[in-house]
Amino acid sequence: MAVLQEIVAFCDERTRRREIEDFPGSYNGLQLENNGTVTSVAAAVDAGEAAFRRAIEAGVDFLIVHHGMLWTRPEAYAGPLYRKLKTALDGNLAVYSSHLPLDAHKEIGNNRLLAGALQLEVEGFFLPVGDTPVALLAKAPQSRDHLLQHLQAEFPSGVTAMEFGSAEPRRIAILTGSGRSALPYLKQAGTDTLVTGELRQEHFTYAQENELNLYCCGHYATETYGVRALAGEVADRFNLPTTFLATGCPL
Repeated sequence: MAVLQEIVAFCDERTRRREIEDFPGSYNGLQLENNGTVTSVAAAVDAGEAAFRRAIEAGVDFLIVHHGMLWTRPEAYAGPLYRKLKTALDGNLAVYSSHLPLDAHKEIGNNRLLAGALQLEVEGFFLPVGDTPVALLAKAPQSRDHLLQHLQAEFPSGVTAMEFGSAEPRRIAILTGSGRSALPYLKQAGTDTLVTGELRQEHFTYAQENELNLYCCGHYATETYGVRALAGEVADRFNLPTTFLATGCPL
């Protein structure tokens, strides 16, 4: 058993929560508290009712998520929001959210851990939000064919490849989740190749016209890494059991 506020303080420090600017409406940190004690920790990508129910059924009372409960001010605590809150409150479930801090982190961030899973050597970071660069640059494998093979092995549910750039890129960019904000800055960063979660339909034409290699591996699938890592560190630090709650999101 551990004290909730001690775990929250650890997560705040580890993710550098107070130092990293996030998108408007996002709120990082403890979003919902419980009775003040924690006996089990879990990670999930999204703060959805299904994840809450699975956490409570598993005896979890501290849940770390990437996409939190609070993005815009609710007009009313009714409907799905009421059910979600009631589920968590009835189950004594505390919810901790970390969005951009768990994308940009140079050790346990989604981008850094995906680079590691692909066995890529990190060269640097780019695309600042505030003072923090949120996208990663890595030394490319010997060819884009090798890169695609590695991606297909890491994401067996499917990779969408749009290959209009160089067959042997020198470096690649990684931006998990939604990658469209990185597109205008790829060439400036010295690359024509991006690994990301999702893009929009018009980016196929954009890739053709700008001679880019774009690989979409799923928004959800590319953002499981950071929450897993943070939950694992919490579990190790406070001697707690931990689990990852997969929700089967295909997008």
